[in-house]
Amino acid sequence: MRSETSEQAVKFAVDCMLGKLAKWLRILGFDAVFFSRIEDDDLLAVARDEERILLSRDHELIGRTQGIPSIHVVSENWPEQVCQVMDFYSLWDRVRPYSRCSACNRELKSLPRSRAKNLVAPFIFVNAGHFALCPGCGRIYWEGTHRRDMEVRLAALRLGRDPEQGPRS
Repeated sequence: MRSETSEQAVKFAVDCMLGKLAKWLRILGFDAVFFSRIEDDDLLAVARDEERILLSRDHELIGRTQGIPSIHVVSENWPEQVCQVMDFYSLWDRVRPYSRCSACNRELKSLPRSRAKNLVAPFIFVNAGHFALCPGCGRIYWEGTHRRDMEVRLAALRLGRDPEQGPRS
């Protein structure tokens, strides 16, 4: 079964067993709340109260959603989890990579180069062209060598490949 979403923002509540999925949804630009520890009832309340789609591998929890949109995530492999969610809601054309903080989920704000100078190491300041700031946790983001690795992983995901294992069969 395929589910279509409207053009409004898609928001997720991600179960504590799916931390890497939450991180990669954020990297792709989606609002994904994640708590390393949360009781099932509290997670259900967050999903219901904030109109979020619940993502879990827990059959029992999914069975308790009572009208809350949810996906039972079937794979233990994070790239397959990402693809399942993205495919189910047809979200590939709504990806906005690097627009959210991968740590706290807030939308990133552009940081003028002049303001970044005293916030990053001199080597980074000289070599990075653009900077972003998380208004929630204060992390600074820039296009470093790690970004190339992430781009390869994102491209592999879009092609239906596991970026850690190669093509899926």
